[in-house]
Amino acid sequence: MIKESLQGRGLIIKMKDLPISEITLRKYEKPSSQDERELVRKLCLSLGLLQPGDGRDIVVDILMALMQSSKQRKALSLEELKEDSRKLREKYNLEIKGLADSNVRRQLKKLRDILLVEKFKNSYRISEFSTLERIFSEKVEKFYLATILERIKEYLNELENKK
Repeated sequence: MIKESLQGRGLIIKMKDLPISEITLRKYEKPSSQDERELVRKLCLSLGLLQPGDGRDIVVDILMALMQSSKQRKALSLEELKEDSRKLREKYNLEIKGLADSNVRRQLKKLRDILLVEKFKNSYRISEFSTLERIFSEKVEKFYLATILERIKEYLNELENKK
């Protein structure tokens, strides 16, 4: 299916070449006494949720809104999440853009893919209302990243056996 649709463009992608999972991690300077939004922005950059220099950073506001609601152990519907994100953008004097349902869902998918956010009864929340540090440690480091590293080691081992 993918192979056929791309053949006309000179691109051929085999299904086996599509990654099962992927993660981008970046290292920045140590956190300083920056404001909360800038810290969340650096976290998003560090986790590959946001590209360096990207002005379209609604994912920062979405994550902040979910973090705030998590303190009250409250899940947010898509509409509530959009409204809270809009208020955050107004608070920081940012353009109110990127709040289309399709874009918010796309950003939520990124957050769900790295296991920080979960969908629960048609609403969204920080996974199990836990801390981001704990989620990162238990789910990303020990599970998600570990399985990727293990597969890379399998490839390395297979290459060594080919010698």
